[in-house]
Amino acid sequence: MNRKQIVAEKNETPESVDFVFILLVLFICGLGMTTLFSGSISYGQRIFDDPMYFVKRQAVHLSIGLVCMFILSVVNLQFIRSQLPKLVVITLILLLLPFVPGIGVTKNGASRWIGLGSFTFQPSELVKMTMMLFLANLFSKKHDRLNEPAVSIYPAALMTLVLIMIVYLQNDFSTALYLIVCALCVFYVAGVGVSWFLRLGLLVVPLVSLMILTKEYRVERLLSFIDPERDPLGAGYQVNAALEALREGGLWGRGLGNGIRKISSIPEVQSDFIFAVWAEETGFVGVIFFFCIISFFLYRAYRISLFSPDRFKSLLAFGCATLILLQIIMNVGVVVRFFPATGIPLPFFSSGGSSLLITLSLCGLIINVSRCGPEGEIQNV
Repeated sequence: MNRKQIVAEKNETPESVDFVFILLVLFICGLGMTTLFSGSISYGQRIFDDPMYFVKRQAVHLSIGLVCMFILSVVNLQFIRSQLPKLVVITLILLLLPFVPGIGVTKNGASRWIGLGSFTFQPSELVKMTMMLFLANLFSKKHDRLNEPAVSIYPAALMTLVLIMIVYLQNDFSTALYLIVCALCVFYVAGVGVSWFLRLGLLVVPLVSLMILTKEYRVERLLSFIDPERDPLGAGYQVNAALEALREGGLWGRGLGNGIRKISSIPEVQSDFIFAVWAEETGFVGVIFFFCIISFFLYRAYRISLFSPDRFKSLLAFGCATLILLQIIMNVGVVVRFFPATGIPLPFFSSGGSSLLITLSLCGLIINVSRCGPEGEIQNV
């Protein structure tokens, strides 16, 4: 996909909402709920004395997420742009709340959540949407001034760095790194020159290295990735168990609900390692089917970006699709030991209300782009 094609003005645009994309979203949500049901019933029964514990919670989150998707698919995009400064401020405030005693929730040494009673929210998930809206808005306004970095590249880089550094300070290195990669993709598609990436590399590479070396458990994960047998019962345990589940899936899998590794071998299988459940129970055929469906979903999303009528909508749809794509790559890459272990959930599949809510919101923005005309007005459906 040529980046100049993506951001250029288009004469061709879809005449109405992309119903195929909507059906794909709903279908993948159904697959995710089915996989979560199969992967979490044993853990839910053992820990919470309720086999449907995670499924019921996810169903509530899914319902709220679909409502958010619908709202964001019909609201005027020009209105969203006009409210963007407020959204940035709200996001920054929410990012700081996990550090406030009594409001922030700390788990395993990480202060990533806001807790109000039984409700918890991970504000770093909101950063995904806010960052993409900010970058799409800025680069669409300053596309003809990229040769003036003080008014285009520097403001984009500064806001991105502020958001990412707060996420990192929440002890969420994986999400911070993921956001860096997503932001760089948008910078490139927006037309930022390659020379700037070389300069950014001089800053990002040492910064990422420092981020890794400042925490012992990150070093342990990296060493376990390099040498899987170094700590098979510690840092490498989850990944090794997930790989064993993949191997035992064979060609056709054990059948939905019949997996055995999910019962006790893979800790927190309902979250970051839910793909191992799908692979064990559906086998190689199921894995191929998963990637075919996801590829078709992403094709429709990038198609919407490619044929959107202006730069803001094109960049926004591209950014939202890229957020979902890279999250899938990072999650599955960990399960198959292509990347070191991270805490990145699998979109649509992993248990987690914040992730599902924002993923569906991103889909809502993509749907909105598919039904908008050049000035942000809604097309006749």
